[in-house]
Amino acid sequence: MSSSDAPPRSGSRVGGDGGHGGFAVRCAKTADIPALQSLIERSARSLCAVDYTDEQIEGALGTAWAVDTQLIEDATYFVIERHEGGAAEIVACGGWSHRGTLFGGDAATVREARRLDPTTESARVRAFFIAPEHARRGLGSLLLERCEHEAAAAGFGSCELVATLTGVRLYAARGYVAREPIEHPLPAGGTIRFVPMVKQLSG
Repeated sequence: MSSSDAPPRSGSRVGGDGGHGGFAVRCAKTADIPALQSLIERSARSLCAVDYTDEQIEGALGTAWAVDTQLIEDATYFVIERHEGGAAEIVACGGWSHRGTLFGGDAATVREARRLDPTTESARVRAFFIAPEHARRGLGSLLLERCEHEAAAAGFGSCELVATLTGVRLYAARGYVAREPIEHPLPAGGTIRFVPMVKQLSG
């Protein structure tokens, strides 16, 4: 992860990849949606398999785990691209929001588009997914740093999120404190466990 005070700006290069190309961060675009949905599905089915059943993963895909186009429209959702040989591949995504929705894609039943009050409410950290072949390489931390920096610049003093059981490890290492787990209902029945977490941002 970058050790600079300010994270890389959109489109900037963010380091090497074993001599096989570099990574770059930019804002997500509407044209990215098919690639984003594919990445979300690959990430969830691979990385979340240690914490959830196949039925839970498939039930969450498309609703709890899906693209939220509002984040793209607000320019608060980012992708990390891997550049190699003139080609670019999206290998990670994640963002933040000044709106009330905590998690879920466009088809989620619980959505809250109202703008948050930075003086009394927490910014939302949203929808982090990493390509399985690029997991545990610092990409999630890089995106999180970017989101926290922008949320703080927008006047927010804290961030909150709803983590998967798999994601708790990343967020706890970055200073997020877990709250009581919740059981989120799935469309076909049953539930999936998530963990609300919060972090106070430094001034």
